[in-house]
Amino acid sequence: MADIPKSFFRRLAKSQSGLALTEFALSLPILTMLSVGFIELGRFINANTRVSQIALSVADNTGRINQTIDITDVDAAFIGARIAGESIDFAQNGRVILSQIEVNGRTNTQAGQMITWQRCFGAKVVSSSYGAQGDGANNATYAAGFGPTGQKIAATTGRGVMFVEVIFDYQPIFPVGDSLVKLLDGKTVRATAAYPVRDRSSNTLANGSGLVGTDKKMRSCASYSAD
Repeated sequence: MADIPKSFFRRLAKSQSGLALTEFALSLPILTMLSVGFIELGRFINANTRVSQIALSVADNTGRINQTIDITDVDAAFIGARIAGESIDFAQNGRVILSQIEVNGRTNTQAGQMITWQRCFGAKVVSSSYGAQGDGANNATYAAGFGPTGQKIAATTGRGVMFVEVIFDYQPIFPVGDSLVKLLDGKTVRATAAYPVRDRSSNTLANGSGLVGTDKKMRSCASYSAD
């Protein structure tokens, strides 16, 4: 130590060599967490948009079917939903609930709306927040309409409405160590959409092809399982 000149220590104290590398090393974990968080936030926003698009497309596509609606028509609409949701793995983590709404035909205190039939797609096990097939058939449960508070819809006599509810559990792509990723992990995204039926002579869901068993893909929501 005695052999080292004092000027060396003065130069060492003033040296900034490697300072930028040290600062980068210290800030790298924070930058990584922020980057991961922003990426996940972007994916979550995209998932919200995609869920809304699925709800709108299923309601619109099934509402456009005229004359009669067949189980194969519902199947086709759900295939479109599966394809639209591939980027967010919707089929495994979400569910589409499609309901046919129409006037229940009752009078006086029993008059209202009813769910004529209901079909589902997606592996997520969840029931509709608004009712099941057959609800409202003999009472005024849905006298004010069907759907979220302040956004209720109602069918008119002889003309049904296709109501769609979509529920999706967001799954992050990064480990949940990041605080923002923890916040988004498993967060449920919901969307609803409704379209009036166009020129349909019958609101009954037909099975013109006679599909049975495993070939009858679009089962009732109570017994549905992912294909």
